[in-house]
Amino acid sequence: MRNTHVLPTLLLGTLAGFSAASAQTTITAPQFTAPQFTAPKVDVFKELRVLSGVTISGSGDLTFLGSDARVHRTDATGSEKWSFTVGDIGRAYPVVTPQGVTIAAAYDDTVYALDPAGKLLWKQKLDGDIFATPALRADGSVIVATAGGTVHALSSDGKPLWAYKVGAPVFSSPAIGPDGTIYFGAQNNRMHALTPTGQLKWTYAAGSLIFSSPAVGPDGSVYFGSSDRRIHAVTPAGQPKWTVPTGLFVNASPIITSQGLVVVGSYDGSVYAVNTTGESEWTYRAGAGIAASAVELSDGTLIIPDLNGTVHAIGKAGQALWQIKTGKKIDTGLSVSDQGAAYFVTEGGGLNILQKQRPLAVGPWTTFHAAPNPVGRVPTSVDIQTQTQARRAAATAVIATLKPATPTTTAPAQPTRPAPAPVPAGQTPPASATGTPPATTAPQPPQPAPAPQPAQTPAQAAQAAARNVRTADGQVFLPLNDLATALRLDVRNVTARTATIRLNSQLIPLTVRSFDRTAYVPLAALSALPGATARLTSTPARAVTLSVNGQTITLPVNLVPLLPLRSPEYMGVLSQ
Repeated sequence: MRNTHVLPTLLLGTLAGFSAASAQTTITAPQFTAPQFTAPKVDVFKELRVLSGVTISGSGDLTFLGSDARVHRTDATGSEKWSFTVGDIGRAYPVVTPQGVTIAAAYDDTVYALDPAGKLLWKQKLDGDIFATPALRADGSVIVATAGGTVHALSSDGKPLWAYKVGAPVFSSPAIGPDGTIYFGAQNNRMHALTPTGQLKWTYAAGSLIFSSPAVGPDGSVYFGSSDRRIHAVTPAGQPKWTVPTGLFVNASPIITSQGLVVVGSYDGSVYAVNTTGESEWTYRAGAGIAASAVELSDGTLIIPDLNGTVHAIGKAGQALWQIKTGKKIDTGLSVSDQGAAYFVTEGGGLNILQKQRPLAVGPWTTFHAAPNPVGRVPTSVDIQTQTQARRAAATAVIATLKPATPTTTAPAQPTRPAPAPVPAGQTPPASATGTPPATTAPQPPQPAPAPQPAQTPAQAAQAAARNVRTADGQVFLPLNDLATALRLDVRNVTARTATIRLNSQLIPLTVRSFDRTAYVPLAALSALPGATARLTSTPARAVTLSVNGQTITLPVNLVPLLPLRSPEYMGVLSQ
């Protein structure tokens, strides 16, 4: 007789990145807003394999981590100055100190400090992958949060100052208030406040997970989003000020405009502008999920990208100004230099540059982590004066007037030519890549198409998933691609932290974790999907039987050695 047991609740937990309320949300197509003006052209595009956000120094130089597991420094046009190899990839923005030292964090659990020439000064191994961007304090020390569930303070020379054990992974980038208080969200559904010496001041409970990095106002008020489908505002003492509901979860980090509006996008495809008393000023319909922060330019224009690859420019009243459609996913926000250049990264690591734009607006938190060099702390009055001076020239420069948008007409279909391959630095592109007609050549006979590769069956994909099982922080993780094939899941978007799947008419987020540069999802998250069931089987061999959306697979995974349980409540289940 076959022995089956319901998988223990301890192992299943709750759905990571998903609340019961959001499971019932039915997504309808949002209304698109027609742009009023013709969008500016991308002046420069370079395939640089950018993976992290782009940090901009005062000089206009760019610093980022690439998919080649290297920290890169380039000039303002993307021409490389130096690079440094780290132990793994990473998506946290590097931070550059006033002394020119680059602080970079990667998925190898390590923080690196590089001198202005890109040489290693020190490195410090911590207790887990580092997804969150470090915060730089005025004294040169840095605050670093890990997926291992600890917030660390490191001195300017890399020595540990203190560590606070959260007890849950932290993907939210720490932010520092005007009095030195440190704020961050965690996977225990709470926003935390620590003293400058690492003592807990308070926690505030949201309704679900907090990926969103907090924005902090001049008065110390904290603004963030949550998977509970709400934007939250909390006082410096940890008391709720207000919440604003959204249509789906909010992983993006808010900004605070120069006029005091809290602006943030949601996976429901909308951008929300809320005043500091919690009243909605306007809502902009982007039409696709938003995972990145907005930026505010000096003329009040807001720019924000969506996951379908459209960059939206929004006016002060929430009206559409222009849109750039790239067709490639964008999940990090724009970076804007004091010289008025705007940078955004499209899927695959392409760096896009818009030149001769306005610089950032001068304000408390007008971009991700408060500045083009994302130090993550509320600016002082001296900082504000410095911002004003540094951005004055670009803010007052004469730039091209936007042209009113004209109705588009459908042109007859034309044969399309394949896009040219990227040209290595120092080489001359072929004539066809520069717009010069290629020389006439004799027609070539058609080549046979390559033989199609046989697709994996669900059972084969389940076997592959089980072979590559991983454990971390008391959870079982399985590779997303194999599970999607095995369960026939419709995966819509994958970021460094979440994947979105469609079940019937519902969009549902799942936590994602990277192992060997591959996306994995927790077994607990899959078993908690609407209508899903998971059971342990012990004959003929130990396995997990998982049913999702009418598809049932057997994962030959033995949980006993992976997650040995000591509680008597479960020993009988797992020993049979």
